[in-house]
Amino acid sequence: MPKMKTNSSAKKRFSLTGTGKIKRNKAYKSHILTKMSTKRKRALGNAGIVTDADSGNVKRMLCIGK
Repeated sequence: MPKMKTNSSAKKRFSLTGTGKIKRNKAYKSHILTKMSTKRKRALGNAGIVTDADSGNVKRMLCIGK
């Protein structure tokens, strides 16, 4: 059986933490930022954690064992 291929878009967007959780970037930080408050823009710059419901799909794209 051939090796599994890692999804190229997923490996650019997600990374693993030391405890095995999946780190992600938050959306809505690219343009039209003038109407956003400074507090919200600063919060969007921080990384988030993928929820448990979605982590299985992301791990499958990254070819990581569950």
